[in-house]
Amino acid sequence: MKVAVIAWGSLIWEPDALKVADAFTAQGPLLPIEFCRVSTAGVRKDILTLVIDPDDGTLCKTYAAPSAFVSLEEAIDNLRDREGTPARTIGFVDLASGKRGEAAVESHPEAIETIAAWAEASGYDAAIWTALASNFDDRVGEPFSITAAIAYLEKLERQDAETFAAALAYIRNAPPEVDTAVRGEVARRWGAAPA
Repeated sequence: MKVAVIAWGSLIWEPDALKVADAFTAQGPLLPIEFCRVSTAGVRKDILTLVIDPDDGTLCKTYAAPSAFVSLEEAIDNLRDREGTPARTIGFVDLASGKRGEAAVESHPEAIETIAAWAEASGYDAAIWTALASNFDDRVGEPFSITAAIAYLEKLERQDAETFAAALAYIRNAPPEVDTAVRGEVARRWGAAPA
């Protein structure tokens, strides 16, 4: 089985334990992506991270790489290990069985069909991705908007310089194809990544 790993964020520049058979390339499907999740753990705790967001996301070209595993279950376990999340949060499509990941079905059903069509056209039997949803409202206490995201970053800048620096680094490290509204506003407010 040939399994694609789809990525748009730190998996690309920090694969860590993720095992892929080849490098990520900007050949993934167009998906609605935005910096609208507040990370809840690890080195990225409290920074805005990228997730598929059908309501507020900008259609962006994503990246893909073939998993080093030929078993869908092993590929899912590998991505789950890298992300440090429960298996339920790994989105997947299995073209042969028609199975879809539960979390992805709940949070972004249209994106699943886009991914399935892309996987078939690209010669993959299955695709996996991190299917975390936006939690901005729960973590910040107001609905996500560009204004609210920038206000959140400004609050970090005033209260926690280290986390603010990590937040800017994450946004700036995202691939150029991930050109979202938040990223554009951050570049206007704090400048683009240093050359």
